[in-house]
Amino acid sequence: MSGMINKFNPSIYTSTTINFNFYTTSAVLADTMAIPLEKKTGSNFGPPGNTKLVYFVDDLNLPEVDTYNTQSAIAHLRQHMEYEHCYDLQKMTLKNISKTQVVSCMNPTAGSFNINPRLQRWFATFAIGLPGSTSLLTIYQTFLDGHLQNFTDEVKSHSTNLIKAALGLHSLVSSTFRKTATNFHYEFNIRHISNVFQGLLVSSPEHFKTADKLTLLWLHESERVYGDRLVSIEDLTKYNTLAQSQCKKVFPSFPTAKYYAKENADPLLFCHFSEGIEDNVYNQVPSLVTMNRVLEEGLREYNETNATMDLVLFEDAMKHVARIVRIVRNEGGHALLVGVGGSGKQSLARLAAFICGYDVKQIVISSTYSVTDLKDDLKVMYNKAGVKGEGVMFLLTDSQITNERFLIYINDLLASGDIPDLFQVDEVDAIVNAVTNRVKAEGIVPDRKNCWDYFIGQIRKNLHVCLCFSPVGDGFRNRARRFPALVNCTVIVCSNHGHLMRCIVLGRSS
Repeated sequence: MSGMINKFNPSIYTSTTINFNFYTTSAVLADTMAIPLEKKTGSNFGPPGNTKLVYFVDDLNLPEVDTYNTQSAIAHLRQHMEYEHCYDLQKMTLKNISKTQVVSCMNPTAGSFNINPRLQRWFATFAIGLPGSTSLLTIYQTFLDGHLQNFTDEVKSHSTNLIKAALGLHSLVSSTFRKTATNFHYEFNIRHISNVFQGLLVSSPEHFKTADKLTLLWLHESERVYGDRLVSIEDLTKYNTLAQSQCKKVFPSFPTAKYYAKENADPLLFCHFSEGIEDNVYNQVPSLVTMNRVLEEGLREYNETNATMDLVLFEDAMKHVARIVRIVRNEGGHALLVGVGGSGKQSLARLAAFICGYDVKQIVISSTYSVTDLKDDLKVMYNKAGVKGEGVMFLLTDSQITNERFLIYINDLLASGDIPDLFQVDEVDAIVNAVTNRVKAEGIVPDRKNCWDYFIGQIRKNLHVCLCFSPVGDGFRNRARRFPALVNCTVIVCSNHGHLMRCIVLGRSS
């Protein structure tokens, strides 16, 4: 939908995106829809100039269903579409709105399972399923073949089988691990396939000269995407069996046994600091001893300039640092670290941010800390990441969410990076002016929309959220249901795989 909207002629159509969430009310929606409008004459409003405005409403079914089985945001949207007007609740006057239309998307497995039929009748409804195997092969063949142009002929000829292996493993994982009330995040879709290939596209011709090494990278990326979401050692063992069987089926000569042996297995691990924290080259870790040396050196440098962290970098801790670095190095990469309190999630995230050269930002909770204070803190991070172009990791724990409405802004940040009501008009103008020269340097017409899109692009590139949540209790599940981006737009790393639960405690007796 976004791709279609971006192809519109800006002199004819403009657009604005509205992300619904559990707390979206009619008042919030009215304020958001009014932002791109301008007053014409009297009580008449519309988009600027002679353009037409398209509202893209995402997650249409997420607003809370009230006692009377209605959703106020849905009722307001229906009124807007049906009568082309709404009421100004401050002045108690009617506002006629012209030249607007609405397109929307929704996930039928989240939020309310029913949409008011009085609203739905105004839409032409299309059900979009997962593309077929032939379509997926075409999609990812295009991506992978384009990336492998400068690789050796052996690696190039490997692409078709690699895609078939990836699609086959995804099918096996989807059918084996089903979503339940306790494991609500066991839902694998096309987004996860894309994450696997996103990892493959980080490879470089200098370091991947054989087909076997690219196969090993696929096994590693698949374990990061699928295996890291699993919550028990039994599930992880079951996944390893599926990965080995699929690999033997497509690549019968590949030596999978030595990487999946129960004892003395070779490390199946790739990271951005295989030779040193300054290298930033995604390559295979030669040995855990080398990795430990690099991380100990990085920890020593961190402690020289920051509050000392007394960490014990055992094997699982090192692997967790590699996982976090891999996530936040990607554009739009956000991490969701799931583990019990005191398991060292924040400490590992801080070390990973230091390795990436990111500045760690946290909010300071007090009895008076409000949504306004959160917005102010987000503005500081947005200016640092979007205007100055500096890397920022926003580290947020579940204990800091003293107001559930904080998650409205976190959800938008994770979903698209664009938080609709974060900046006032004059602040937007200042940001547009600040990035205009950089937009010109990119060869793009420096109008207001292009400048803002460039700013949001810099946010997705430089601002990364690291959520540290505990799985204990119902809070995590309820938040994930109300704010889907917490699960859909993050890479989940569970520290609950049996032995991890015992030994992930860092710098403490365990």
